[in-house]
Amino acid sequence: MAEISANKARTIIRKAMAKGEEMEFKPLSVVVLDAGGHVKAFERADGASPGRFAIAHGKAYGSIMLGIAGTAQMARAEQQAYFMAAANGVFGGNVIPVPGGVLIRDKRGAVIGAVGVTGDTSDNDLTAALAGIEAAGLVGEG
Repeated sequence: MAEISANKARTIIRKAMAKGEEMEFKPLSVVVLDAGGHVKAFERADGASPGRFAIAHGKAYGSIMLGIAGTAQMARAEQQAYFMAAANGVFGGNVIPVPGGVLIRDKRGAVIGAVGVTGDTSDNDLTAALAGIEAAGLVGEG
């Protein structure tokens, strides 16, 4: 199984945070998970609320566990609320099905992890996540 390196995870976080600062987003929190849903790296910007880890984690975790990004999860939740509620129950309530949860793929298309970004609007969180993934030379599916 392909794996995301700690160096790539730190690059994603650094560049996602920089994108948020550049675009004057509210303080962001960014987590990178490996393909098994385990935390590889996390950072919370100064001024971000302490509960943001759980939200960022929930966005990324849902992407890994369901194999679909946050944007697709939100659409599915709108179309099949019972399914998403049941899936969230299976995963201990740890899924947050909104934009900002992004699958990370290597150049061959294999899922190697996920990013969760929170702090601003979900669409802005997604923008920051994709910028970080691109800067790391990987492919994001948001």
